[in-house]
Amino acid sequence: MIILKITSVNLKIIEKENSRMRAIASIVLDDMFVIHDIRVIEGDKGLFVAMPSKKTPSGDYRDIAHPINAEGRKMFEETILSEYNKQVD
Repeated sequence: MIILKITSVNLKIIEKENSRMRAIASIVLDDMFVIHDIRVIEGDKGLFVAMPSKKTPSGDYRDIAHPINAEGRKMFEETILSEYNKQVD
Protein backbone atom coordinates (compact mmCIF):
# COMPACT_ATOMS: atom_id res chain seq x y z
CA MET A 1 0.00 0.00 0.00
CA ILE A 2 1.30 3.45 -0.92
CA ILE A 3 0.84 6.11 1.75
CA LEU A 4 0.65 9.69 0.45
CA LYS A 5 1.87 12.53 2.62
CA ILE A 6 0.92 16.16 2.47
CA THR A 7 4.28 17.85 2.04
CA SER A 8 3.08 21.44 1.69
CA VAL A 9 0.03 23.54 2.51
CA ASN A 10 -0.44 27.02 1.08
CA LEU A 11 -3.35 29.07 2.43
CA LYS A 12 -4.90 32.35 1.41
CA ILE A 13 -6.99 33.72 4.28
CA ILE A 14 -10.30 35.23 3.13
CA GLU A 15 -11.58 38.24 5.07
CA LYS A 16 -14.90 38.91 3.40
CA GLU A 17 -17.95 40.12 5.32
CA ASN A 18 -21.03 37.87 5.26
CA SER A 19 -19.05 34.92 3.87
CA ARG A 20 -18.61 31.58 5.56
CA MET A 21 -15.48 30.86 3.53
CA ARG A 22 -12.40 31.49 5.68
CA ALA A 23 -9.55 30.40 3.38
CA ILE A 24 -8.56 28.78 0.10
CA ALA A 25 -5.87 26.11 0.28
CA SER A 26 -3.54 24.35 -2.10
CA ILE A 27 -1.78 21.21 -0.98
CA VAL A 28 1.15 19.27 -2.39
CA LEU A 29 1.24 15.49 -2.05
CA ASP A 30 4.67 13.81 -1.86
CA ASP A 31 6.33 16.87 -3.41
CA MET A 32 4.89 15.89 -6.80
CA PHE A 33 1.11 16.42 -7.05
CA VAL A 34 -0.88 19.56 -6.23
CA ILE A 35 -4.56 20.10 -5.49
CA HIS A 36 -5.82 23.70 -5.65
CA ASP A 37 -9.05 25.40 -4.54
CA ILE A 38 -9.70 23.50 -1.32
CA ARG A 39 -11.98 25.71 0.77
CA VAL A 40 -11.99 26.19 4.54
CA ILE A 41 -15.59 26.97 5.53
CA GLU A 42 -17.18 28.01 8.81
CA GLY A 43 -20.15 25.67 9.25
CA ASP A 44 -22.76 25.51 11.98
CA LYS A 45 -20.60 23.00 13.88
CA GLY A 46 -17.23 24.66 13.24
CA LEU A 47 -14.65 24.70 10.49
CA PHE A 48 -14.58 22.09 7.76
CA VAL A 49 -12.74 21.46 4.50
CA ALA A 50 -14.57 21.41 1.15
CA MET A 51 -12.78 19.84 -1.78
CA PRO A 52 -12.60 21.53 -5.20
CA SER A 53 -15.81 21.11 -7.18
CA LYS A 54 -17.48 22.13 -10.41
CA LYS A 55 -21.06 22.89 -11.32
CA THR A 56 -22.80 20.20 -13.36
CA PRO A 57 -25.25 20.93 -16.18
CA SER A 58 -28.10 20.08 -13.76
CA GLY A 59 -26.95 22.83 -11.37
CA ASP A 60 -25.51 20.52 -8.70
CA TYR A 61 -21.88 20.63 -7.59
CA ARG A 62 -19.57 17.64 -7.91
CA ASP A 63 -16.14 17.23 -6.28
CA ILE A 64 -13.29 17.16 -8.78
CA ALA A 65 -10.81 15.57 -6.37
CA HIS A 66 -11.52 14.10 -2.95
CA PRO A 67 -10.40 11.47 -0.43
CA ILE A 68 -12.19 8.15 -0.87
CA ASN A 69 -12.22 7.09 2.78
CA ALA A 70 -12.56 8.55 6.26
CA GLU A 71 -8.83 8.15 7.00
CA GLY A 72 -7.89 10.21 3.95
CA ARG A 73 -10.46 12.91 4.72
CA LYS A 74 -9.18 13.11 8.31
CA MET A 75 -5.59 13.58 7.08
CA PHE A 76 -6.63 16.43 4.77
CA GLU A 77 -8.82 18.16 7.36
CA GLU A 78 -6.33 17.91 10.23
CA THR A 79 -3.41 19.18 8.15
CA ILE A 80 -5.27 22.04 6.45
CA LEU A 81 -7.13 23.19 9.58
CA SER A 82 -3.93 23.02 11.64
CA GLU A 83 -2.22 25.35 9.15
CA TYR A 84 -5.28 27.63 9.12
CA ASN A 85 -5.27 27.86 12.93
CA LYS A 86 -1.53 28.70 12.94
CA GLN A 87 -2.07 31.55 10.51
CA VAL A 88 -5.09 33.13 12.21
CA ASP A 89 -3.69 32.94 15.77
